[in-house]
Amino acid sequence: MDNNLQIPQRILMGPGPSNVHPRVLEAMSRPMIGHLDPVFLEIMDENMKLLRHIFGTKNRLTLPISATGSAGMEATLCNLIEPDDDILICVNGVFGMRMSDIVDRCGGKLHTVEAPWGRIIDPQSVADKLKDVKPKLIAIVHAETSTGILQPLTEIAELAKAHDTLLVVDCVTSLCGTAVNLDELGIDAAYSGTQKCMSCPPGLSPVSFSDRAINTIHNRRTKVPSWYLDMGMISQYWGDDRAYHHTAPISMNYALNESLKIVCEEGLEARYNRHSLHSQALAEGLSTLGIERIAQEGFRTPMLTSVSVPNDVDEATVRSQLLHNYNIEIGGGLGAFKGKAWRIGLMGETCRKENVISLLTALGEILPKKSTNEAIQTAESVYNTN
Repeated sequence: MDNNLQIPQRILMGPGPSNVHPRVLEAMSRPMIGHLDPVFLEIMDENMKLLRHIFGTKNRLTLPISATGSAGMEATLCNLIEPDDDILICVNGVFGMRMSDIVDRCGGKLHTVEAPWGRIIDPQSVADKLKDVKPKLIAIVHAETSTGILQPLTEIAELAKAHDTLLVVDCVTSLCGTAVNLDELGIDAAYSGTQKCMSCPPGLSPVSFSDRAINTIHNRRTKVPSWYLDMGMISQYWGDDRAYHHTAPISMNYALNESLKIVCEEGLEARYNRHSLHSQALAEGLSTLGIERIAQEGFRTPMLTSVSVPNDVDEATVRSQLLHNYNIEIGGGLGAFKGKAWRIGLMGETCRKENVISLLTALGEILPKKSTNEAIQTAESVYNTN
């Protein structure tokens, strides 16, 4: 093993993780203390308070699961689903498919409403499904990372309320990049990840459960199938009792605390506007290079732009050139979009004008017969009019 391994400074413009603020990295280097130390308990309390703010909720059970966003997905679903429960999952990409898999593993009766990749779930399709099925919960992805679709939630939330059904929302990519507002919409459970628009390293998954969701967990007929992800026990560790459950990742909670403070210093609306502005500049610059968006118009995520790879271009070769020659990482397509799409992230600290210009410059130099100057001028025109 090379004892002098050098880690390069990358511009992380893939689907996650994003670049991390130096203050967050510094926070991770602070002295180690015990997971029940009074100082750490104060940090836990502050993290819960800050998470409530960014989720737009007063939910008392709002905390970071000590694992990645996928564990947040599993924790949310496995605590609410019991064997033979009817569960409705909305599927229009990879992460709806993952939720469906978890339903099967929990023994639930899976029902789906599907849409083509790159298009939103039509609320009318959900309404039609609810005529035949009375599910315990409806689950949907807010920002589908595999396609770049931003799903409107208002009509889905109204349907869930009208049918007295729990609503679960995947906010892994959307949180801190666009409004979530759990209480305003009446969302019963949500989960996210720290490594995207929060610009914290991967390793924690913020979750939030409404009182109705908590009551559902407390009134289960069967044990939660995962001991580690049992929210009943985890909530006792994060609650007033501080009952030992697991050794929390101390340094990651330092990082989360600092990253949330940075978010609040900027302000949520300012942060949302920043993501929208740079996303628009990037998309228009890419269009000048002949690279077009594939997500449904009017429903595109501001923090992740999915684009079609030009027919005469080898997508993997371009990604490799970007990484090794320009230190820029972008993502390839997943599932139905594998080999056909690039996923370009502008999340949190990565969401900067200089990164937009750097990527457009690099692509203009790599792609045949493309004008870097024209692409940059197009992006600059967006900045000049906003």
